[in-house]
Parts: sequence; C-alpha cells; structure tokens
Amino acid sequence: MNLGRIADSQAALGRSTALNANAHVEAKNTGSDAEKLVAEVKETFSNLLEYAMLLLMAIHFHSNQVPAIGELVCSTLGMKIPLRPNNTTRMKQIFTQEIFTEAVVTAHAVKVPVTVNLNADIPGYLPVHCIHQLLKSRAFSKHKVPIKSWIYKQVCNSTTPLHPVLPALIEVYVNSIILPNAKGPVEHTHKPLSEREILKVFENSVPGANFDHKKRNYIFEFEMEQTDVGEEELSGVPSITSQLLLLYYLLLYEDVRLNNMANILINGRKVKAYTMDFMSELPIKYLLQQAQKNQRNFGGLFSPLLRLLVTHFPHLCLVDDWIAEETIALESTSRSIITEFNVIEAFEELEVSSIKAIRLMRRMLKKTPKDLWPLAGTFIRYFKNILKDDTPRLVTELYKQVWVRLNTVLPRRLWTMSINALLPEDQLIKNFSLVQESPCIDALQVLRCDERIFRCPDALSIVLRILQASLAASKSQLSRHIQDKPLIEKTGQIQSEAEREELKMALVYSQETVAVQILLEACLETESDKNLPGRLWALREVRGIICSYIHQVFISEITLAKLVMFQGFHRDLLSVVVKGIPSMHVCLHYIPELLNMPEMEKQIFAIDLASHLSIQYSLPKSLSIAKLCINTLSTLLGSKYFTSSDFISKLNLRALRLGLN
Repeated sequence: MNLGRIADSQAALGRSTALNANAHVEAKNTGSDAEKLVAEVKETFSNLLEYAMLLLMAIHFHSNQVPAIGELVCSTLGMKIPLRPNNTTRMKQIFTQEIFTEAVVTAHAVKVPVTVNLNADIPGYLPVHCIHQLLKSRAFSKHKVPIKSWIYKQVCNSTTPLHPVLPALIEVYVNSIILPNAKGPVEHTHKPLSEREILKVFENSVPGANFDHKKRNYIFEFEMEQTDVGEEELSGVPSITSQLLLLYYLLLYEDVRLNNMANILINGRKVKAYTMDFMSELPIKYLLQQAQKNQRNFGGLFSPLLRLLVTHFPHLCLVDDWIAEETIALESTSRSIITEFNVIEAFEELEVSSIKAIRLMRRMLKKTPKDLWPLAGTFIRYFKNILKDDTPRLVTELYKQVWVRLNTVLPRRLWTMSINALLPEDQLIKNFSLVQESPCIDALQVLRCDERIFRCPDALSIVLRILQASLAASKSQLSRHIQDKPLIEKTGQIQSEAEREELKMALVYSQETVAVQILLEACLETESDKNLPGRLWALREVRGIICSYIHQVFISEITLAKLVMFQGFHRDLLSVVVKGIPSMHVCLHYIPELLNMPEMEKQIFAIDLASHLSIQYSLPKSLSIAKLCINTLSTLLGSKYFTSSDFISKLNLRALRLGLN
C-alpha cells in the first residue's frame, strides 16, 4: 500500500521532470501545473512523514546528493530509473522550499520511533540513516532540536551484529556536542549523556552488577537535569552492543574534548567532562576483550575502540595481559557452583593441608572471568597466605593463574584490592588503604607491600604487573592533566607547553628510576637467604623476574638506563644486572661520561661496570672502553690521595679483569 502511494508520488515527480524539460513550449501552463503538483505531492505525502525513506530523500535533497536520491528511488520502486542533476532542479526546489523544509524534516525526524533490536542484518533505509545525515549536516543544531534522547534509545535498542551506521552516528553526535557549528552560534550544541544514563546500561549486566555503589555521587553541572528516558525502556538486560557503543562514546568524547580544550577555554565555553573516578567503574577491559574475540560482530568498532584505549588507558593494554588473555576461554567448562564459603574454607586450612585450595583453584580456572568476579574480594583477601615459605609452589602458580583471569574484568579495582591485601601489618600504615585513583597519583605505593613478596616469584610477578600498569596510568594521568589544563595565560614561571612537557617527563623518569632502584635493592642477598632452605633458589628466580622487568623498562625508554647508571647502585649486583638484563650493552656508551664525573665513587662504579660489560660483550666498543678505563686507573693509582693497599688491590683486580678481556 505504502509503496504504491510512493510510486504514484514518484510518477508525479516524473511529470514534474517532463514539465521542466518542456517549459519553453508551455510557459503559460507551467505555473498552474507546478502548483497542482505541489498540492498533489503534499496530499500524497502528508501522512507519510514518519517513514524513513521519505525523510532520507528530503535530507538528500537538502544536501544536494543526487546520486543518493537515484539509488533510493531505484531501490524503493524496484526498477532502474536514470536521474540526471539537471532534471531534478525543480524537484529539489519543491522538496526543499515548499514541501519538506529543513525545519519540518528535523522536527519530524526525532518523532520517528527507533528501530527495535537494530543490527546489520536489517536491510533498507532506516531512521538511523536519517538521523546520521541530519546530525552530519548540523541541521538539528541549526533548528535547536534536541536529539540526545533519540540517540540514547537507539543505542540501547541495538544488538549484534553491529549496524555499520552506529559508530558513525556516535562520532557525529560527539562532534556536534563539543565542536560548535562554524556557520551558527556557539551555544547551539547538543547535550551529552549523563553518568546516570550510562550507568543504567551497565549496572544490569555482568560485571556491572558488582559496581561499587558507594561511589555514585558524581557531581557535575549537567547532572541536575532530569533524564528524559523512561525507566521502563531499560528494564531488560542491555546487550553488549549497547555497552560497547557507550564505551566508544565515552572514549571518543574525552578524546575530542581534550584535543580541543584550548579552543573551548578561549571561547569561554563550559563543556562536560567525565571524571576518571567514573570511568574506573566501567568494565572497559572486559568489553574490549569481548569485542576482540567477536570481531565478526564488532569489526567496525574494535579498531577505533582499541586506538582510543591505547591513547587514554595504556595501563589496560599491556602486552603481557594480552598474551595471557589469549588462553582464557569465553565459555565455562564446569557447572559446579563455587561460593565464598568454599574459598574461605580452602584458604583457612592452607597451613594444615593445601589439597582443598588446589582443588578449589583448579575448579575456578574452569570458570569464565565474569563468573569468578563475585568471589574476587574474598579470594584476594587471602593473598598473604601464599607468601609463607612452606607454601607449595603449585598453590602459588594456581593463585597467579586465577588472578590473571580476574584481571580481565575490572583490573583497576583488582589492583587496589591486591595492594591493600599485601600491605605490611605495622603501626605506620595500620589505617592506610589505597583507592583506585592512588596508583595514578603515586605509582610507587604499589611497592609498599610485604617484604615476603620479593622472595615469592609468582606473587612478585603479580606485583610487577600492577607496578607496570600503575606507572603507565600515572604517565597517562599527567598527560591528561596537561591537555585538560592548557596554558592559555603565560603569567607564571612556566611560559610554554614544552616546559610543561619537560617537567612531566622529569616526574615520570623519577618514578621509573626509583622503582628500578627499589627492585634492584630487593635482589641483594640477605642473611635469611643463606640460612633458610630454598631461599637461594627463590632469590635466583626473583632476580630473573626483576631483570626481565628492568629490561622491558630500558628498551621502552633507553634514557632510563642512563639515569639508573648515573644514580648508581650496589656494586655486588653488577654481575647479576649485566648477565640478567640483555639491554645493558647500551651502558657502554655512558661510561666515558661517568669517568668524567667529579665524584670518585662514580668513577669507580664506572670502571667496575666496564669490567663486567667487557667480559659479557666482546665488542669493539668494549675494547676501546676497556683501554679508556685502564688509562683512568693508571691516573688514579698515581694520585697521592690513593695510597691504601686495600684500595689499590681492588683497583688492580678491576684492571686485571679488563686486561683479561
């Protein structure tokens, strides 16, 4: 019925084309025929404004997209009709000026119901195409038509496979919020989604059911407005498609906002910002993992989502985590139910027998991460129980594997729980506990943990993973702060963005080098290592883990290797460091500078370092450095300040080592 009416209307438009072509012959009848045509089209289309096809045709006429109009007409009528631009001039005038003005189109577009269960399998032209085109042309902003509610409803009514227009719809919506229309007033921008609206989509899902409800008092200027979305519309469990689209909206919104913050402040505009406190509540990593493993359904969304995540949340994109997550199954292979009582019972009896703990963790490894997350708090509470010297190695290995699974759901909350569980029990930090934002502010708080961690290889691997993520989060937080507070007025001591960047990198390097120094100090052999059975083997493995971590730090930023060498460390660790860190060969380039330092301790450290490097790396560079060190030794031995036989014997040993090379 509708297609017949549309076909009749198309015939009327065809008559208009013929009329336009013969206008020079029947000039007297043109005006009357055009008026009749307008009346006919208005009567035919008066009750069809709710259909997406007609709206889309009107939008294409307004944007002068003749090829798109031809495709739309041909697909609707089921026949191929040639449509030339010179034959559509009169039709465009009728559509845009007399029948469907831009104000009429925008007013009716927001009244079109959203497509229920929108996905890529639904063919044809849909309301989402119309809204996307109108948003792209800034028609809604021009006529002050609010569109937030419609977009929110459509996002909540989307399923897999992802419709290809939805990511583009999110992009133009974000741009219409933050970037003002160049041809219109600045204040004509759309409103962003509120935290309450976003959380409605997440809190009815897993792991959204485990949100921290104590942290819901998000204060911001737009929150005072009442949401225009009814509660009944979100009564069901939202799909993962809706959650991924809202996550993409949040990341893209913050990316566009930060990149345009200088212009926003110059123009005196107030733009909403989503806080890191709010973002930390969302299962970002879990959603990204689902998108990665279902790229067939989310192919058009995974790549831009990953790009934004690497830029703004690098601590959630660690290489070690990605490798470990490849082996985690999406489906559970066990139907057994695990309760908190089972966890408590198994770990309370760990000192007596480890059988229950081993069986429990093997059962947990058969569960999916989202099924395990409700047990995370109880499981992490017993972290210290595995640090005892008599704990079987199988227990610590299984504990690490379960922890890695939990790390795929809400990693930042897991890191906070883990560090709080590992805090030493002393009076200084008795009432101290970390929150999720603490590692972003001071990443070194991660190393304020029980000393037994540094003799438990599996537990140390967990702590180093948290440390690596915390340092990346701290660096990202500093970069975000610089973007969020651009230097508009140069009135203080800092006069340029380059100076701010230098100060940021100085702070980042300080945190990195202090962490390396703490870890190197943990590699020193103690009396308990000599006396307790098995501790030397644990120390050897711990040294390997720490050296591997430091190697990653050095190859990611080679400047840190130079800083650590200039700071110096205990010379008993030189043999361990040179043999355990493959990237130590770059330090050959820094030895001449160390030898030129005025402090004698630095010169001695440089000679000792050169002796180990020369033996480890038989390179031409090593030979030239060894010759330089021997010449420096000759100068030191001839100095009147060094007459001690013990000191001379130590220098001779280093000289002998260099000579043997």
